[in-house]
Amino acid sequence: MKRGIFQFLLPIMTLGLTLALWEAAVRWGQVPVYEVPGPIVVIKTLIADWPLLGGALAATLETTLLALGAAMIFGSALALIMGQSRWLEMAFFPFMIVMQVTPIIAIAPLIVIWVNNLKMGLLICAWLVAFFPIVSNTMTGLKSTDHSLEDLFQLYGASRWQALWRLRLPSALPYFLAGLRISGGLALIGAIAAEFVAGTGGQGSGLAFQILQAGYQMNMPRMFAALLLISLAGFVIYLALMGVSHLALRGWHESARRRER
Repeated sequence: MKRGIFQFLLPIMTLGLTLALWEAAVRWGQVPVYEVPGPIVVIKTLIADWPLLGGALAATLETTLLALGAAMIFGSALALIMGQSRWLEMAFFPFMIVMQVTPIIAIAPLIVIWVNNLKMGLLICAWLVAFFPIVSNTMTGLKSTDHSLEDLFQLYGASRWQALWRLRLPSALPYFLAGLRISGGLALIGAIAAEFVAGTGGQGSGLAFQILQAGYQMNMPRMFAALLLISLAGFVIYLALMGVSHLALRGWHESARRRER
């Protein structure tokens, strides 16, 4: 119990010390606010500009979560399809790799131009970034099934779908959840990158536009406040997906059982 409390308090203490040193350095060095604002100024700006930044956060999170959901559905489905046939894997997996290694910032302008709907263009960009980890991890999980158990299922006359449902999918679940945690952060990165490329303001504009606008206006406190919201959003998404993973794996998978000890 004490160890758990210490593990919870240690990051908070480290963060508090870092912020205190940051504030002290800014005050001691008399750094202008338009160069590097202190944490107190950033928090005050976040509160004062919340009507603007809160709406931008909601727009960015909407794109991120929709992209993550689409990546989860289509990525896992494609992994299952390719996992049933070596030929399908050989045919499609190279294209998955090309999609992953191509910088989204390079193809986002094309997607935004080709897609008439701006929100759909942003969603596609974020989806492309989050798609590959789920496909790759799920396929790895499907291939990591214990061969002895596969032979046992075959010995008892289990059908291909029974083996998939009762053996291969449970074996792939930890890998799928690991890919989902990675894709959660990548979906946010993809949404921000797409918003930078789109660069449109008005109602429904995301945090990236607020950062761009704050940079043009030399409003560093608002820029740092927007960056803080992006970091907090990514952290909350990761924690939420960690919670889902723990709930899905606790009681039967070793990775979750170790944390309960």
